[in-house]
Amino acid sequence: MTSFKWIAVAAIAVVTPIVAVSGAQAAGNCVSKAAEGTGSDEKAAKFQVYEALLQATDWSTWAAWMANGTTPGYKVNPVKYRCSKGGLGVTCRGQTTICKL
Repeated sequence: MTSFKWIAVAAIAVVTPIVAVSGAQAAGNCVSKAAEGTGSDEKAAKFQVYEALLQATDWSTWAAWMANGTTPGYKVNPVKYRCSKGGLGVTCRGQTTICKL
């Protein structure tokens, strides 16, 4: 039963990420991005945020990151997270700058 609850939370977490992209580009080929993710714990919520940031940038980069932990063609600066408990577990919001190489 415990694993079923985790799967339910994970399924909800996949649906809930919200991505915002700034209209103004930073220097060069960089863009500021923000996302929100929900998970059963902080690690899962941050994972959802990072996934949403990559998906909003380039689906093939997201796929590469899922497969081998790399982001070919992009430099992802460290993500700044704000997390809080409540609701279905933990909700995190993250913001970063992603640059096309």
